[in-house]
Amino acid sequence: MAARLVTDANRKWWTLGAVAFALFMIMLDNTIVNVALPAIERDLGIDVQELEWIVTGYALSFAVLMLTGGKLADMYGRRRIFVVGLVVFTLSSLACGLSTSSEMLIAARVIQGVGAAIMMPATLSLITAAFPPQQRGAALGIWAGVSALALAIGPLIGGLITEHINWNWIFYVNVPVGILAIVAALTIIQESRDTSKEQRLDVPGLLASGVGMFTLVFALIEGNTYGWTSGTILALFGVSIVAFIVFIVLEAKQRLPMFDLGLFRNSTFVGANVTALFLMIAMFGVFFFLSLFMQTILGYGPVQAGATFLPMTCLVIVVAPISGRLSDRFGSRWLMVGGMLLVAISLIVFSSQDESANFWTMLPGTLLGGIGMAGTMSPMTSAALSAVPLNKTGVASGMLNTFRQVGVSVGIALMGAIFASEAASARAAGLGQVDAFLAGLHPAFRIAAIIAVCGAIIAALTVRNHAGQHRGAEPRAQAVEM
Repeated sequence: MAARLVTDANRKWWTLGAVAFALFMIMLDNTIVNVALPAIERDLGIDVQELEWIVTGYALSFAVLMLTGGKLADMYGRRRIFVVGLVVFTLSSLACGLSTSSEMLIAARVIQGVGAAIMMPATLSLITAAFPPQQRGAALGIWAGVSALALAIGPLIGGLITEHINWNWIFYVNVPVGILAIVAALTIIQESRDTSKEQRLDVPGLLASGVGMFTLVFALIEGNTYGWTSGTILALFGVSIVAFIVFIVLEAKQRLPMFDLGLFRNSTFVGANVTALFLMIAMFGVFFFLSLFMQTILGYGPVQAGATFLPMTCLVIVVAPISGRLSDRFGSRWLMVGGMLLVAISLIVFSSQDESANFWTMLPGTLLGGIGMAGTMSPMTSAALSAVPLNKTGVASGMLNTFRQVGVSVGIALMGAIFASEAASARAAGLGQVDAFLAGLHPAFRIAAIIAVCGAIIAALTVRNHAGQHRGAEPRAQAVEM
């Protein structure tokens, strides 16, 4: 049956479908968990710091291992590594659903992030290998659309499942989807690997970056628990700084580095990546804490909370392609600046919400946030990829996605640190639970707004015009069909 449906002529589209199926699952898990957090908190009896680890554990392992996942796919076969990632992701999703403690759930989420990191780069490589250059843009557009759609409907799907079934099922649904994706990959996708140059894993770089990221995020999340001036937290910050310095030195000296520092000689590439980092730091803390605010303070159910995010995320889907076309025509700089400023204004709107807030008082913030994110993301990607030679776009894309995932981890950890510190001070001053929550929430959102403004300034100072720029003909693809 499969042989009759899948032919040499249409195999590339079946490949795109199989890859998009898995990609949807990966990206959904970035946002589907947020609205389930209060239910998880009640069922497992955990605190806000542990909730932060449930979200950041996934983003952290995703960020640290993404470039390694791309290298493994090139070395050992893209389909093979894609399937390995699917297996890891599917089994860890089952473990997430079966979790009976915060420790078990956090560990399973970290492993889930490992599976996502292995899969994500392979999705792009498989599409690039399957499609000829003249059709590749359309295929990558579908890839980006699926990614945006998953992020957009994640909160609503999470709310529906949590309210009408149970929070465990936001993870259980990945199991049948993962099994179908594995079968489809093995049946439809042809194997390919990169044979154009020597391939080698950068293990020292991986270890140094992993240690630096973990100690930084751990210090930010647990700083209020241990005390910000405690020996433990200061030592963790120190280890993080040293690890990142070691990472930079290693990558500068490596013959085949995981992180191509040479790309950072271009100011536009630097600006695009730093803007991506700041955008994610600013916005993903909002998704996390706004979900808690709506359900803890406003008394919203999971579906109502998920639906409140819908205007924002739908605007991302609608506006992102438009901003991408505008960046091709006019350049990315001022679209990125305007987008980041709109994000900052939306955060100011959220910082003014209190226990009397409702959907309509939050709507200006969600609308501005959606337009701002969409107005930044597509031009940011165009700027980063236009700033590098064509044969470096795969590496550049991986680095940009890494900065985005690092922003997710650091954003939640940083906003959490501000929230926990201010809320604790308010409780110590005798304020009630609601007032203490708001005392932590408002400064966290205001700091996020300042970070967004800093992103706008960086974009204005570093990003150069690339409208109408051409990088020349594409080099012949180097892949071997298996």
